[in-house]
Amino acid sequence: MPSPPEAAAPAPSAPRILSGISEIAGDYDGFILDLWGVVHDGEKPYPGVLACLEALKARGKASVLLSNAPRRTAVIVPMLTRIGVPPALYGGVVAAGEETHRELVSRRDPWFAALGRACFHLGAARDESVWRGTGLEMVDALSQASFVLNTGPWADDATVAQYEGLLGEAARRDLPMVCANPDRTVVRGGAIALCAGALAARYEELGGRVRYIGKPHPEVYRRCFETLGISDPRRILAAGDSLATDVAGAAAFGMDTVFVTGGLHAAGLGVAPETPPDPKGLARLYAEAGIAPTAAMAVLAW
Repeated sequence: MPSPPEAAAPAPSAPRILSGISEIAGDYDGFILDLWGVVHDGEKPYPGVLACLEALKARGKASVLLSNAPRRTAVIVPMLTRIGVPPALYGGVVAAGEETHRELVSRRDPWFAALGRACFHLGAARDESVWRGTGLEMVDALSQASFVLNTGPWADDATVAQYEGLLGEAARRDLPMVCANPDRTVVRGGAIALCAGALAARYEELGGRVRYIGKPHPEVYRRCFETLGISDPRRILAAGDSLATDVAGAAAFGMDTVFVTGGLHAAGLGVAPETPPDPKGLARLYAEAGIAPTAAMAVLAW
């Protein structure tokens, strides 16, 4: 008798695409929402976002806005208000800059305790809130520094190559680097801009030591859980536009995730910010990234 044919492997399910978060909101008590690329584009809220935040609040859902911005919350909240996202619509803000400031002050972590006090700030003046009030001695030369605080390029149109000399010198001096924003790029007004994570990645390639604070690393997620007042990650849904930081970080903590395709990955998917992605394009992107979100949607809408 001939052997029975082998059963074909089941075909992978197509990526789930939502028209609005209302389709699954009832399954969760809390929501962690990325800021840049999900709530706003650096200049204004995305269409539908304010209505979505209002709907979540009306249904008693806890929410926190999670940002890799290298700034303190006292800077971020007024900025959100200026661009049209009032504090009444969300439950709090957790920011990489705030957590960095906290670590620089407390020195409870042995890695931070060993940094020393002389700090060279690699970053723009708009990010100085990260180190102000820490008691650090800010220096102008790497030869005087005991560590580098990296909050990103000095200019929006910068390239990593422009910092090669500075990074090389810091690496030769074996200066540890604190990276207060693990993002490598961000969407600002529809254009891609360089972030601190890109400089930190190059520093590691040069042999430098880096400590990252922000998504996908754990400190910010623990703070989110505290802010939400929810300890069970299965009751929390995280939405973000970066597979490498937003989705990977939340998934590592056991949370379901929604990938917002109209932000950082829009160009790679070949979609406009408000255009639903093609399932085949999503499947390809997920395979390349080695991670599959729970669902995807074009923009954060109800």
